[in-house]
Parts: sequence; structure tokens; C-alpha cells
Amino acid sequence: MFKSFLEKDRPVRDVPNIVIVLLIVVLATQLIWHSQQAVVAAKADDLPHPMSTRAYVMISMGEPIAMSKWLNLWLQAFDNQPGKSISFHELDYHRLTEWLDTIMNLDARGHYPMLVAARVYGSVTDPVRKRIMMDYIFRKFNEDPNKHWRWLAHAVITAKYGLKDLPLALRYSKALTEKATGEHVPYWARDMHFIVLEDMGEVEAAKILVGALIDSGEITDRFELNFLTEKILELEQKLSNTRQDVDKSTRKPR
Repeated sequence: MFKSFLEKDRPVRDVPNIVIVLLIVVLATQLIWHSQQAVVAAKADDLPHPMSTRAYVMISMGEPIAMSKWLNLWLQAFDNQPGKSISFHELDYHRLTEWLDTIMNLDARGHYPMLVAARVYGSVTDPVRKRIMMDYIFRKFNEDPNKHWRWLAHAVITAKYGLKDLPLALRYSKALTEKATGEHVPYWARDMHFIVLEDMGEVEAAKILVGALIDSGEITDRFELNFLTEKILELEQKLSNTRQDVDKSTRKPR
């Protein structure tokens, strides 16, 4: 008899009214309580300061390169914390450069910190943060020009088109010409200086610079020499056209 009772489903009408009422009250109370709760806004934790390079070497048990790769991944994932999505615009960029420096100190031969500085953190629309990252690249370039030349070439383009700051682009490009002198540095990077000068309307200065490069005898690559020779002819034509325009504008009508 007991077994048959368990095998049968009891109809709702057999449930005492007081139990049904209590269930409805509990459910309604729970729904009302949830509806009254304020929406919790996800806030990004501040990016902490890195520890000293020595501390990370000790933690890694003498494996600084492995630690640098782990920090690369951690820093890259910092903007995607559990339940949070942090915009690069919210990060403290000065502190961010501290992390990039630490990672580079752990792996002096690595290029990843400069890559993310130029292509990731330097691609934000905020001009202040963009400028901080370009200046960081410039500082690292001055420490080792023949290693970091490609990132400063990227900074020249960013300064010119992203920041619309031709004087800054000229400063960067001049450093490329003067300091990135290694054989592996391509001529298009070394010759960015006079290209920026030309864009600024300083055609005469660009022509003088190109002529000086040719006359110095330091340029031995025939492709670069051909490029510079064609460029100086182009600049001379521009100067000639400019002078003709000036003559026409100053010529008095009879």
C-alpha cells in the first residue's frame, strides 16, 4: 500500500492551501528583491606598479625569458578581466610603460613590448596616450637605434597621420637618419627625414639633405643611390615650379 502511494503523483488539490500560499509569497518576495537591487557597475582595477626586474628573475627561478613571456600574456589580458572589459583609454599609460620596460629588461632580445607599444597601445584615438606611447618608442630607440629603428619608423607615420604633428614626425625621422646606421636598416627608413621635410614644404632643405647624403659617399647601395638621384631631380623640379609661380605672382602687369 505504501509502495503504491509513492508510485502515484499526488494532484495539486491535495497540497494544503497554506503551502501554496507560502510558495507564492516566497517567489514574489524573491522577484521583488532582485528588481530592487542596483546594477553593479564593473570597474577596472588599477594597473599596479611592476616589481623590480630582480624580483621577477628570482620568482622565475632564474628563467627571465619565460617570465617575460608570461608577463606579456598577463599584460595583454589585463583589459579582459573576468566580468570586465577595460578600454585602453582607462589604463595609466605611464605605468604601462613601466611594465613594458620590465618585460624588455627580462628579455633584452625580445621585440614584443615594442610591437604592442606601436600597434596596440599606440593605436588608441586618445592623442595624449598616443603621444605618450610614441615618446616611449623614441626613448627606447635612442637606447638602441639599430634594434628599434622599425618601431620609430612606425612612430614617424603615427606622428604624421595619427597626431597630425609634422614637427614631431620630423624630429623622429631626423633621429632615424642620424642614428640608425646599421647595414640591415633599409634606406626607406633612413630617408624618411627628407620626405617629411618635403611634406612640410621645406623642399630646399630636403634637396640639400639628399645632396649631402649622395656626396658623403656613405651610400653604397645602388638602389638607394638611384632612389636618391631620382628624388633630387624631383625636388629640383618642385623648386623650379615654385620659383616660376613666385615670378608670376610678383610680375607687374603692363
